[in-house]
Formats: sequence, C-alpha cells, structure tokens
Amino acid sequence: MKFTKMHGLGNDYVYIETFHQPEPSDPSLLARTISDRHFGVGSDGLILIMPSRQADARMRMFNADGSEGEMCGNGVRCVAKYLHDHGIARKERVTVETGRGVLSLDLKIDQCEAKLVRVDMGAPILRAAEIPTLLPGDPPIDVPLQVDGQTFAVTAVSMGNPHAIVFVEDSAAFPLERLGPLIENHPMFPRRVNFHVVDVFGPEEVRMRTWERGSGITLACGTGACAVCVAGVLTGRTSRRILAHLPGGDLQLEWPEPSQSVFMTGPATEVFSGEWPAG
Repeated sequence: MKFTKMHGLGNDYVYIETFHQPEPSDPSLLARTISDRHFGVGSDGLILIMPSRQADARMRMFNADGSEGEMCGNGVRCVAKYLHDHGIARKERVTVETGRGVLSLDLKIDQCEAKLVRVDMGAPILRAAEIPTLLPGDPPIDVPLQVDGQTFAVTAVSMGNPHAIVFVEDSAAFPLERLGPLIENHPMFPRRVNFHVVDVFGPEEVRMRTWERGSGITLACGTGACAVCVAGVLTGRTSRRILAHLPGGDLQLEWPEPSQSVFMTGPATEVFSGEWPAG
C-alpha cells in the first residue's frame, strides 16, 4: 500500500489515496499502527484521500489513537496540495468533501507545486448543543470550568469539530501536558474536545498551543487556529483578522462577518513517500 507523509506546520499525517489502490480494510487499526513514532511511519494520524461524487476528492481523517475526526485544517491543505501536485486535480481551486461538508481551497502555485493554500473553512458552529458542550451559552464565552482544582474561563466553538479555548498570560508556561488530557475528556464535552491555550500579543497577533483530541500535543491545529480567531472576536480580545503563531509556524486567519466563513491560509509540505505492508 503506497503512502505519502505530509505536514502542515509540523502537524503531520500519513496520506493514502484510494483513486489508484483499494481502501484499507481497517483504517482505525491502520491509523494506530502507522502513526506510531517508534514502530510505524510516525504521525499525528492517518488521512485517506478518496474519490467523491460531489467534489474533487473526499477526505477521511483518523487520529493517532484510531478515532475518526470530523475535520483537520492542516490536513485538508495537504490534501489540496496532493490533488494538485499528483495530477488528480491540477487546478488552482479544488474542492474537498469532509466531515463538515464540501470545502473550497485556493492554491498558490510556484514552479508547478502548491505552496500556500487558502481554505474556506465554513462558518463556525456556535450553538452549545451542536459544538457539542454542556457548558451554558450559545456559544459559551469565558465560562468557568473547574479542572484539577483550578478554574479556567473557557470559550467553546466548533469548526466541524469541537474546540475549547482558554486565554492565558503565557501559553509557553502553561502545563498543557498535564491539563490537556483532563480538559479533552472533561464531562462538559460529551465527544471530547480539542484544547488550546492562547496569549494575545495585540488585536491582530496571538500565540497558541494545542492539545488535540486523540493525538495529544501537536505542532499545529488548523481548525483550532480558526476557532481561536472566532473566540478572540467573541471575547473582544482580537480583531477579525489575525496572525496566529503556532509551534510549527504561522497561520493567517480571517472571520470577516458573523455567520460567514472563516478563512485560513498556510503552507502544505510533502516529506516523503513509501510503501506499507497491506493488511
């Protein structure tokens, strides 16, 4: 089974396209084995690039623990690059079917390769029941959440997958390794949650770190950066257009108007290709 290793700002996945080969029989098991950084290829998860009846391709995303996620912002940029660079959809705008609908992606081409990708991520989901979260508010904004004897002001947003955002004084010093899994699995989030800590440098610039649902600490989270942009506007901490610094690099985010789409722009990089034993 042929695969390609790709990453968006260090948020790395193993990609298997099924236009030219069969789908893996058990993608959840494959995600767990191939993602292992000691005995497998090593990644934050597995993404399948599949034929679609309504878009240029369909994307299915599995976390490193084998659980299937609805969406991955860094991952979908890499899918767009793959479609262009590997000749499946060699054009400057591609469409990808995801767990949150069909997304449109605009590619910046340099010497026949897609380098930057701008994604229309769709409008944020702000109703608590649809995020989903049991926290009060539509959406919950700076709602107190008790974790390990501490209280945090949490803002919850969905970008097709659930996110919890906490604004802090110093995200680099935040004990994400300890508190990340506790918030991911908190009873207030019935389908678990992606957790982000953010410090604000100014109305147009933030820094963030992420604990991803099912994968742990990652170098970047595209849907999370979009959620941070929305949370910054909702809490009055940032403007509608921001530059987000993530451990793996920078993303440009824009939420032009309420009820409109969030736009994310960032790089996509192919690392290497190989073959994995089928089974």
